[in-house]
Amino acid sequence: MDLPDIDYSKVSPREEVVFRDLLEHWATVQPEMTFAIFEDGSIWTYGDARARAVHAARGLAAQGVGQGDHVISWQPNSGTTIQTWLGINYLGAVYVPFNTAYRGGLLEHVVWLSDAKVAVVHPDLAERLADVKHFDLETVIVTGGGEPAAIPGLEVLGLDALTPGPLPAADEAPPELSRPTEPWDTQSILFTSGTTGPSKGVLSSYMHMARMANVCTYWLGGDDRIMMHLPLFHVAGIAAVTRMLCVGGSVAVLESFKTDSFWETVNRMGVTFCVMMGSIATFLSKLEVSDAERNTTLKSVILAPLTAESMALARRIGVDWYTTFNMTEISCQIMSGRNPETAGTCGLVRPGAEVRIVDDNDCEVPVGTVGELIVRDAAPWAMNHGYHKNPEATAKAWRNGWFHTGDALKVDGDGNYFYIDRVKDSIRRRGENISSFEVEVEVNAHPDVREAAAIAVPSEHGEDEVMIVVEPVAGRSIDARALIEFLIPRMAHFMVPRFVRVIDALPKTPTLKVQKIKLREAGVTEDTFDREAAGIRVKRQDFRKTA
Repeated sequence: MDLPDIDYSKVSPREEVVFRDLLEHWATVQPEMTFAIFEDGSIWTYGDARARAVHAARGLAAQGVGQGDHVISWQPNSGTTIQTWLGINYLGAVYVPFNTAYRGGLLEHVVWLSDAKVAVVHPDLAERLADVKHFDLETVIVTGGGEPAAIPGLEVLGLDALTPGPLPAADEAPPELSRPTEPWDTQSILFTSGTTGPSKGVLSSYMHMARMANVCTYWLGGDDRIMMHLPLFHVAGIAAVTRMLCVGGSVAVLESFKTDSFWETVNRMGVTFCVMMGSIATFLSKLEVSDAERNTTLKSVILAPLTAESMALARRIGVDWYTTFNMTEISCQIMSGRNPETAGTCGLVRPGAEVRIVDDNDCEVPVGTVGELIVRDAAPWAMNHGYHKNPEATAKAWRNGWFHTGDALKVDGDGNYFYIDRVKDSIRRRGENISSFEVEVEVNAHPDVREAAAIAVPSEHGEDEVMIVVEPVAGRSIDARALIEFLIPRMAHFMVPRFVRVIDALPKTPTLKVQKIKLREAGVTEDTFDREAAGIRVKRQDFRKTA
């Protein structure tokens, strides 16, 4: 991989990673260049973005927000969301974004975890705060027009509290800070998915966010435009904007990903790059080829996971593809070069990174053996600096001086890393360890499957049986027997699922990860197809050739 020629062992200078410094630079150097384009066709230049950031910083300062304070942003992707984020960081305060799906107990948990006194909230979400404890929260600024509804126990203000008075002029100084914001200062607190327990608040510095963004999309420059369809409460959405701030490029801001209008949106907004995480490539590959796809402005994508089907889609489109292993807490320690051809790979170890695959006692396992991935970085602050208000989880994750990802991987003799599964999601059937991830890749290849989750269910013979829960493509149905017959030639005999359950929609966490814990709790239901009861036996394939 041809990463930028920098010293990966050192903290980057303030002017290269701190958002206030970056935006001040580009607003001076290229004030008329596009920074953001929105779905309604409106455009912000770098000069506009700087003015709006300063505007929000002034409004927040008037509400008592200062350097180091935490501020909640609870909004879908929009110009106001970006303005809120940049305004918070302009003050040296900490951006604490909430998922728009939060409500009830989970909402109450993150309000407590945030330590915020001020929140900027979309009007459709604000009423949910009436049903939970507020802890330190005192003031809620409701975006949108009109008079916001009262919330007992909180001071509720309108949008003019965030943006008081006219936009500042280009030569007006931003609010003064008691000291410069440093690369190691906390930029954001981002919440984990909470698939196995309460969400944790990941502490991310400016150095961490910039290093992640600049490694994961190292080939993008100032002429590129990133599709920002991932939410600004998700690290991938924040990293997209961060990379463009670092290189002076632009973003196309969408509220969400929509399969049917994807190609029209890409071309209308001039997108050159997007992240195809999870099932996005699967969804797009099942669309009929259109003129919009053939004539797209798209030039490159990240495919995660990298499958034969996703690579086929990239070739069909005619774009370059890359892949990586990343999570909120790290910074793309494993990254590919351009157009990797090995299905399943996450890439190679990047400069400045150190990784190991270990057993339960943190002892390194042999090449080709599956174990937990642990990582660290040569540069200070290039990864997370803990979980907010959770010293026990921080100590557990960082034990022995390495960050423990909780993910099972393996490496081959050429240094290619392969994601296998979440450590807690692996399945053991009749002496064989099975990757739920690898099962899901094959199931998702079926044209009628929109998304699949593989889980372990108890076997009457001991250990586990493999069960898949599948969601059909809109307008289609899934025949469980036909799906099993589709899978038999595609996977090892011991991986072929015994049980198939078809449901309208897979349960998701607020960060759109499948809640396998709910599927395991439901287990084998009355409507579940059992291939053994249906008389479908899968025999061990003999590798020996017969005469």
